[in-house]
This record gives sequence, C-alpha cells and structure tokens, in this order.
Amino acid sequence: MAEVRRLLEGLDEPAEQRQKRLWWSRFRRRHQAEAKRCHWQRWERQAPLKPPQALSPIRLAGVSELTDAQWEKIRLLLPPYRFQARRQVSEPRLIIEAIVWVMRTGSSWREIPERFGPWSSVAERYYRWCREGKWTLILQVLQEQDGPLSSSA
Repeated sequence: MAEVRRLLEGLDEPAEQRQKRLWWSRFRRRHQAEAKRCHWQRWERQAPLKPPQALSPIRLAGVSELTDAQWEKIRLLLPPYRFQARRQVSEPRLIIEAIVWVMRTGSSWREIPERFGPWSSVAERYYRWCREGKWTLILQVLQEQDGPLSSSA
C-alpha cells in the first residue's frame, strides 16, 4: 500500500522526476523479491534434515547417558544454578543431557528434543564451556569408567 501511495504522490511531479520515481519503485520491488528468495534459501539450508523413518541415528561409541553419579561430579564443576523466570534457560543437568544426546545420536543442535529447552541455549552453553575449558573437564567425567578394567590375558 505504501508503494502505491508513493506512486500516486508522484503524479503531480514533472515527467523526469516521475520516471525516476517509477524506476526506483521497480528496482525496490525486484530487490525485495530477490532478497526474499535468498532468505528462504538460507532458512532451508539451516533447517534440520529430516532423517528417513527406517534409519536410526548413528550412535557414537564411548558416550553413555548421564548417570546420577556422573551428574554429582559434574555439578561441582559448574557455578550454582539460579532459576530465572524471564529467561528460557534450562537447568544445567538438562543442558548436559542435551549435549550428551547430540553426541550419542550424531544429530544437529536444531534436532534437540523440546524437553531439553531451546536448542540455541544448549549450543551457546556448549560453546561457552568449550571456550572456558569446562567442557574438557566435563568430558573427562563422562568418559570415566565405573569400575577398573580387567584383562583376560
């Protein structure tokens, strides 16, 4: 509607000015249409791929689900959790479980189930912990064996 109003305002202008206004209107509409196409293509590239129903996610060896004993060790490495009513931030244990879920299944961040909270919060926390060196410590706890390994030799 705004475009039509701008063109109607130009009817009282000299012919040369009207031509410029018409050229600019056509240019703007072409540019907006191209920008919209590019945005849609980018959004489609970012969308998670839907795996076929017959295939199950690839499991990575050595990463198991988070146990209560592991969580107690990890909890000591993290700052105390404070509930924030305004922000949509998951509890630290859910964040860890979501990261472990991604590692176990080989899925993308965007495929994280809703029960873990927003995927962007999980990914942001993972990258922050990697920068701070906390994820290395957490990973060591996750990879610890429950009992000593015994050899049959």
